[in-house]
Amino acid sequence: MDTLVSLCKRRGFVFQSSEIYGGTGSCWDYGPLGVELKNKIKQVWWREFIQRRADMVGLDASIIMHPMVWKASGHVDHFTDPMVDCRECRHRFRADKVDEVPWVHYCPATKGNKFTVPAGEPCGHCGARRALCPECGKGELTAPRQFNLMFKTFMGPVEEDAALTYLRPETAQGIFVNFENVLQSMRRKLPFGIGQIGKSFRNEITPGNFIFRTREFEQMEIEYFVNPAEVVDGRPADEYWHDRWIEDCMAFFERYGLGRENLRLREHEKEELAHYAKRTVDVEYRFPIGWSELMGIANRTDFDLKQHAKWSGKSLTYFDEERKEHIVPYVVEPAAGVDRMLLAFLV
Repeated sequence: MDTLVSLCKRRGFVFQSSEIYGGTGSCWDYGPLGVELKNKIKQVWWREFIQRRADMVGLDASIIMHPMVWKASGHVDHFTDPMVDCRECRHRFRADKVDEVPWVHYCPATKGNKFTVPAGEPCGHCGARRALCPECGKGELTAPRQFNLMFKTFMGPVEEDAALTYLRPETAQGIFVNFENVLQSMRRKLPFGIGQIGKSFRNEITPGNFIFRTREFEQMEIEYFVNPAEVVDGRPADEYWHDRWIEDCMAFFERYGLGRENLRLREHEKEELAHYAKRTVDVEYRFPIGWSELMGIANRTDFDLKQHAKWSGKSLTYFDEERKEHIVPYVVEPAAGVDRMLLAFLV
């Protein structure tokens, strides 16, 4: 990865943000060639998934929204990662990822010599496995505690709780709260989708691996609304369209040069699923850091629309003309990161 970072700087693709001041951790600026490649990726994605499909429309929602949006969506209470700290060096790690980084070990079999052991492997000299902080090799780690990943900010001139809001951690909620507006203004019938490209922000505990995981990033997301009461090819509509979107996304990557041998699908285990998800499948790519998520395709059910209807008091339903009843659509969400996709095309 270091070779790629160096190449991207020399060739004008990606620079360290605020480099003349020592840089800002996990923040990157796109140079003359990088911004052209990034824009091309967004243009192609928009053309393929929005403009060329009769069942899709676009949206550009505000980055800062009413704070109740995030309460209703569950982000205030559930958008957390488990965090641990080293009692010695104060370095912080995601508790569920601490064994995925190389670890420092002072080996007793070699009179305490310092070694850096590959992630997840035992020491080659004494066979010991990581028990202390992987960064310093000396301190014990604290018990895990939950850390909310949303960036807080304040609306207005006075920093008070009444003015507290957040930088959006995903673009999806801007689509959900505009569901009724799009439905009425565009006179859409199910199934249909709303796509959006925009910046999101997550206060990651351990960002890194170049532009793979950053605190400011750009997303390309689609929320595809379907009638859960309908049957398509003998299957519930939400399950049918979930698989269709998985196929369409895989075909997109292959069509634009990501070899099938470097792509794979990974089904989320039940305990991995987000609180809103019925099923999630990741498209993984063989990055220099190993197989990692390139994008995710989730069946979010009717969770988001029901939550926003409950908290706002507004109806977010669709009137089914055939059945003469109001229904809450299920949602299939293909969500991709622009930065990760750019990284995949670079390598």
